[in-house]
Amino acid sequence: MSRSLTWRPAGVNALTLVFGETMSEAVSAQMLGLYRHLSDHPLPGIVDLIPAYTTLYVRFDPRRYTHGDLAATLQRQLTAETEATHPGRYVEIPVWYDPRVGPDLERIAQEHDLSIDEVIAIHSAREYRVYAIGFAPGFGYLGEVDRRIATPRLATPRLKIPAGSVALANAQTAVYPSDSPGGWNLLGRTPVTMFDPEREGFSLLRPGDRVRFVPVSYEVYRDGGGVL
Repeated sequence: MSRSLTWRPAGVNALTLVFGETMSEAVSAQMLGLYRHLSDHPLPGIVDLIPAYTTLYVRFDPRRYTHGDLAATLQRQLTAETEATHPGRYVEIPVWYDPRVGPDLERIAQEHDLSIDEVIAIHSAREYRVYAIGFAPGFGYLGEVDRRIATPRLATPRLKIPAGSVALANAQTAVYPSDSPGGWNLLGRTPVTMFDPEREGFSLLRPGDRVRFVPVSYEVYRDGGGVL
């Protein structure tokens, strides 16, 4: 039997479905199951769907639905199949971990009483889940970071972080898809393009994908198009 949906209005023509209060793989899987079902089998009158950590934003045509009517319709869509765990795609991202492109690498190692090599090994050892895309086009929020290297955001954000910078903040890690300000701790850089308007779907990562960071040498980074 499917769970009962919790929802709240998000304006006159939108509502937010709430699947849980804290970020977890189980909550994310339930939300993404319904999101993918609705994406593959669109319902008339639903204009937009935006998945997040624990919620799904649904914008609709108010001439077709009231908030309550739509919530009841979506409840009927929530079945054992849509609630099933979706593993997502597996994506490997090569990273050149080095203080020249990861200026916080040494500090993180010192704060956690680790060597730089240990920080790199811990960060690249686990498979991360893409929980949401936000902040900037193609910016994927990945979790969860091993507690041995989890580090708070910078007190003062940098004015410019180069595209491809691999970073972490608390229990999350990410890749900056374009040059932008930011307050996350920088570990290294990837030559991979994270956001491309010519790519189908634009973003390399999608919610629910599984990501592993693969340490590479400077030569591999350079030959892949990476720059200092």
